[in-house]
Amino acid sequence: MTLLLSQPSVSLEVQGRTLKVSGDVDVSAAAELAAAGVKWLKASGVDEAAFDFTAVSMASSVAISVLFEWMRTCSRQKIAIESIVLSAPLMRLASLAELDELIAHPSAALSA
Repeated sequence: MTLLLSQPSVSLEVQGRTLKVSGDVDVSAAAELAAAGVKWLKASGVDEAAFDFTAVSMASSVAISVLFEWMRTCSRQKIAIESIVLSAPLMRLASLAELDELIAHPSAALSA
């Protein structure tokens, strides 16, 4: 495990090829969180990555925005997305926004 970002409300760590977010992603932390993930994706040399938001307790469109930024970076860097796992509150929000298919099959959705 490598800690990439630690703030009072949120942290980001790498476990293997997985970016794992913990805490509550709010507007004040989103830009730094997104940037830390993008920096790692660009520098890591991985050809596949996964995103784990299961430790995010609050549903927030800001968290979904961070995820989208990482997905765009993966697309630009030719990094396949192995999986995206969301907490129950984030999954409900993603479902309301009709993002279920994108979350369940990110590589297929991005290549279409």
